[in-house]
Amino acid sequence: MSDIILASGSPRRKELLEQIKLPFEVIVKEVDETLDEDDTLRDQIEALSFKKALAVFKDHKDKIVIGADTLVTINGERLGKPKDEDDAYKMLNELQGKTHDVITAVSIISPKMSETFSTVSMVTFYPMSDEEIKDYIASNEPMDKAGAYAIQGLGAKYIKGIVGDYYAIMGLPIGEVYHRILKHFE
Repeated sequence: MSDIILASGSPRRKELLEQIKLPFEVIVKEVDETLDEDDTLRDQIEALSFKKALAVFKDHKDKIVIGADTLVTINGERLGKPKDEDDAYKMLNELQGKTHDVITAVSIISPKMSETFSTVSMVTFYPMSDEEIKDYIASNEPMDKAGAYAIQGLGAKYIKGIVGDYYAIMGLPIGEVYHRILKHFE
């Protein structure tokens, strides 16, 4: 049993917390992911990370709960997880040869305090041929990823550059999370 709970089923977020040797457990609660379209994209994703953390914290009020969500956007358009291969193709075709934003929001709730923050990173793709896009989709890697790619996986070969936090693009700005969690133990 740990003092920290990750309120996310993301294998990447779990892997990142394990990487820094923080003891934690994973508990996920279903939440309504409807977003308020009147808010900015950043406010929407922050609200969702808070909903996820709060849903778990309600049953574990003596713990530190981390909720997170990641959103890929290009030209103000939100790119979630692809519904199918055609959707993945449309997303990757839109991203190839261009720069887009990745917003990762994190909420940390503990008996002492609650905080929500987000980070925006920019990712630039190399141009991709139709064949490259189709081959990448055939790998199945894009199918459960926001924006239809994994920067830490096969998708890495299409990344021309990033500005921002690599780990936030993976799903959790782990350095910032670590230092913010320390405040919850003080």
